Amino acid sequence: MKQIFLTSLLLMALTIFSVNNVAAQNSNSINEKIQPELKTYLIERDIPGAGQLTATDLKGISQKSCTVLKEMGSRISWVQSFVTGNKIFCVYRAENETLLREHAKKGGFPITSITEINNTISPKTAE
Repeated sequence: MKQIFLTSLLLMALTIFSVNNVAAQNSNSINEKIQPELKTYLIERDIPGAGQLTATDLKGISQKSCTVLKEMGSRISWVQSFVTGNKIFCVYRAENETLLREHAKKGGFPITSITEINNTISPKTAE
């Protein structure tokens, strides 16, 4: 009797797992169809003296950017930025260029140019 109960319990658990797994897969495929694909962009920002910005300055800029991004939702995200002498190059993921310009306007960040990244290569590509 105990073995029949355990077998029944195991079958119920497997059934629930299967149903939940199928529901999750269906949900993911629905979300993929509803949510537009995010493109990758490189933003060039002319900022005289960018290379001399302090850690505190960079933290403040980062915090401002993250606050604006949080308000804008999941249609745009910041990947990373590269700080050079008089420029900052930022990598973003977004639905479109308009969202990047909106983020810049809300945050007070200059945009010199926006380039959509079509692909990436690295030393790994040669293998």
